[in-house]
Amino acid sequence: MILAIDVGNTRIKAAVFEGATVLENFVFLKTELEKNIQNILNKYEKVSHLMVSSVSDVEKQSFSAFENLVNIHFVSHSDSFPFVNCYSTPQTLGIDRMVNAAGATLQFPNQNRLVIDAGTCVTYDFIDESNNYLGGAISPGLGLRYAALHNFTAKLPLLELESPEHFVGKSTSESIHSGVVNGLVHEIDGFIAEYEALYPKFIIILTGGDTVFLAKRLKNTIFANSNFLLESLNQLFQYKIKND
Repeated sequence: MILAIDVGNTRIKAAVFEGATVLENFVFLKTELEKNIQNILNKYEKVSHLMVSSVSDVEKQSFSAFENLVNIHFVSHSDSFPFVNCYSTPQTLGIDRMVNAAGATLQFPNQNRLVIDAGTCVTYDFIDESNNYLGGAISPGLGLRYAALHNFTAKLPLLELESPEHFVGKSTSESIHSGVVNGLVHEIDGFIAEYEALYPKFIIILTGGDTVFLAKRLKNTIFANSNFLLESLNQLFQYKIKND
């Protein structure tokens, strides 16, 4: 039994796995890390490993209280992955992107894959049918777009995510919602179209915190799974056992 932990830019997501089965999911703030992990380990006493992916400033020392209870593995660039990393600066590739790429490679073998992770940032990662990680793109997520409009202008308000009532905004607030939401939807559809011009056939995996909100607005057929990174951590753990 393992506890997979995704330390993101704004929050922590975790899941307990027994084999390939998810027993329970958790979401909590970074400031609540130690308390919540201890509660999870108390509830699931058979957890023997922690598999941690982090893109945040949470230090490894934050997990030191659990070193005598479970085996802890922090995914790093030195790990074995089921793809060939063709990134020109492989050491700068985010661990979260590598974990997603690993999950896509293992879950969808022998096909081209595009992983779109819509969280604080939106990342695009492409792995071809020969298991070559080719790269992708990074752009601001929905929350960053709302924040940027407020922080870098004198009078635009800071709004919360909301479905646009009209494509043509009839007020400043409506215009912001239309610009932010429709702008990102068109961006994603545009990226997919560009990949289709190069690779006529591939599977699209949408994940991240804004998965549910975005999935129903996209034109393309996608595999939507907001917990894909956690499932990929579990798959990477199984891969690690077989290949170490």
